[in-house]
Amino acid sequence: MPPQWLVNRPGEPVGGMPDNFGAPRGTQDFVPPESGRWNELEARIHVLAARFGYGEIRTPVFESTDLFVRGVGAQTDIVEKEMYTFADRSGRSLTLRPEWTAPVVRAALEHHLFALGPLRLYYIGPIFRYERPQKGRYRQSHQFGVECFGFPGPEADLEVISLAWELVRGYGIGDAVLNLNSIGDERCRPAYRDALVAHFSPHLARLSEESRLRIERNPLRLLDSKDPADVPYVQSAPALESFLCAPCREHFDALKSYLDLAGIPYTINPRIVRGLDYYGRTVFEITSSVLGAQSSVCGGGRYDGLVQSLGGPEVPAVGFALGMERFLMMLQARDAQAQGPRRGLQAIALGAQARTVLAPIVAELRRTLEAPTYADYLERKLLAQLKIADRNRARYALILGSDELAAGEAVLRDLEHRSDRRVPFGSIRVLVELLVEAGL
Repeated sequence: MPPQWLVNRPGEPVGGMPDNFGAPRGTQDFVPPESGRWNELEARIHVLAARFGYGEIRTPVFESTDLFVRGVGAQTDIVEKEMYTFADRSGRSLTLRPEWTAPVVRAALEHHLFALGPLRLYYIGPIFRYERPQKGRYRQSHQFGVECFGFPGPEADLEVISLAWELVRGYGIGDAVLNLNSIGDERCRPAYRDALVAHFSPHLARLSEESRLRIERNPLRLLDSKDPADVPYVQSAPALESFLCAPCREHFDALKSYLDLAGIPYTINPRIVRGLDYYGRTVFEITSSVLGAQSSVCGGGRYDGLVQSLGGPEVPAVGFALGMERFLMMLQARDAQAQGPRRGLQAIALGAQARTVLAPIVAELRRTLEAPTYADYLERKLLAQLKIADRNRARYALILGSDELAAGEAVLRDLEHRSDRRVPFGSIRVLVELLVEAGL
C-alpha cells in the first residue's frame, strides 16, 4: 500500500496541487532524469571552456534597461518586442537579462578587466524574452556562450568557432554544418544597405509588414526574414561579400584559410546577418537537421564596436551563444531509442529487520563508492523494488531479506546480465571491496 500522503482524494489534482498553480507559460521545471542531462552538459562545458583558457563570469539576472537599449540596439526585435522591463520601487527602469553580451561588457568595464589586456570569459545561465512559446523556444531559457576580447585578427574568430565546433562535434552531431558570412564594417556596409534598399523597394507592396518596417530601419535584417512573402526576394538579394572593403575581405579570407588548415568544414551563407546591431565582419551559425526546421544550434560573430558604445575603450571582440534547451532537445531526438548506461547500485531491503541492517551499509557505500547508491525505505515486494532499480538505471541490486539475514550473505544481482552472486554483509569493508571489484 502506498503511504497516505501519496493517495489523492476523488477529484483532487495529482499530488494535491491546486488547479490555478503551475509553471508560468513559457517556462519549465527540470526534474530527474532531465536535470541529470543538464548537469552532464554543464560539466562538459566547464571542462571544455577551461581547456581553451576561458574563465566563468556570472552577472545579475536584471540590469538597467538602458544597457540593452544602447548595447543591443533600440530598433532590434529584442528591445522593441521581447524584453521583460519593469520599474523598481525607486522608479528605475530594470530589465530581466534578454542576452548576455551587453551585461558581460558592463561587468568587465565596472571591474576594470580590460586594463589587464586580452580577456576570455564564458557564461552559463538564464535569459528572458517575451515571445510566443514553442518547441525549443521559451520565455525563460538558458545559454552557454563565450566572449573573447582584445584580439582584432581572425585568429580569435577561429578560436571561438573551434570551441563551439568542439562541443557540437564532441556530442556526435554528425550533420552539423558551420555557416559563415561577413557583414563588413562601417566603411563598406553603407553601400550594401543602399544595394538592398534598391533591390527590395520595387517589391515593397508584396513584402511582409515586418519587412516593410525593416527596409527603413535596418535593411540588413531583411535577410533574416523567413516569411513566405519575403523568401523569393531574399533569395535573389545581392550578397554582401561582393561589397566588402579590402580590410574586411582580407579578414574574411584569412579566417577561411585558418578554418581550412584546422580541418573545420564550412559553408558560405550570405543570408546570415545575426539579429543584434552590434555585430560586424564575421558572423556564423552552426546548424543541424535533427530538429527539422528549428535547425540553429548556436550563433555568434565579431562585435568590435560594442565596448566603446557602452562607454569603454576601443576593444575588439568575438563570441557566440548556444541555446541549451534546444541543444539538449537535439541530443534527445538523436538518441530517442537509446538508453543511458546502467550505473550504481540499488539497495533493496525486504522487511523491517533487513532495513535496520542495510541502512548503515548504504551510508558507508555512499561515503566510499563514486557511483550512486539508491535506496527505497518503503515496504515493497521484491518485484516493485527491482522496477525502481530499473527506473534508476542501476547496474546492480544488493538484496537483503530474511533468508539472507539468516545466511549472513546478501544477493548481488547484475541487472544488466541478470546474474546473481552471494556476498557477505557482516563486514562492510569486505562488502565494499567486492562491489568495487564488481565494477562500481
